[in-house]
Amino acid sequence: MKRLICAGDIEALSNEGKKVCVVGPQTIVTPAARDAADTFGITFCDEEPKAEPAKAVSSEKAPAEICGADGITSDQIYQMLKVLMDKGLLGELLKCCNNKPYESESHANGLKVVRGKTVKMDVFDTGDPNATAYYQELVSKDESHMSAGFLVIDHSEFAWELTYEEIDYVIEGTLTVTIDGKKYTANAGDVLFVPSGSKVIWGSPDKARVFYSTYPANWADLL
Repeated sequence: MKRLICAGDIEALSNEGKKVCVVGPQTIVTPAARDAADTFGITFCDEEPKAEPAKAVSSEKAPAEICGADGITSDQIYQMLKVLMDKGLLGELLKCCNNKPYESESHANGLKVVRGKTVKMDVFDTGDPNATAYYQELVSKDESHMSAGFLVIDHSEFAWELTYEEIDYVIEGTLTVTIDGKKYTANAGDVLFVPSGSKVIWGSPDKARVFYSTYPANWADLL
């Protein structure tokens, strides 16, 4: 039995977004159908065109290339943020974008809890280019009369003069302090007190991680 294609069939293909009408040897295309095909930009062929394989998107392409030439519209960004907010995920996203060097919680009276495992260390300028040391202040002069933070000395030594009092707790590794030619060694779990006015050589034969507290808090301003 022969198949008949009329103008209504062509219009239906156009509504489906198709641009090809498949016809076989037993198909009759009416003149009205051909006129409709010309109108809707539909061509006739004797078999279904093969789909082109999807092209992989290179991870090196710029975001505008991945999202399309026009990129993402402001309305799309708004909709995405709204979905995140509705699902309670916006806060987590903002937390990930936070440039603060550590995560913490605080109370209105000034109480503060710092999540030690989240602390990101900064390079500590010892004045000695051969020394490798890092630090991060966790409690500053803006919060307390004392300051506190983490210090790491990595297989290095450097001279230092204290214009403040300091207490150190060795978390891991070995911390050495040389004063007046005598070297003192503190291991993990040890506590060290250094009075103001001391001229020392801080060091570590391995990699010492230390928690420090100083008084007054503006120790960096006193150097």
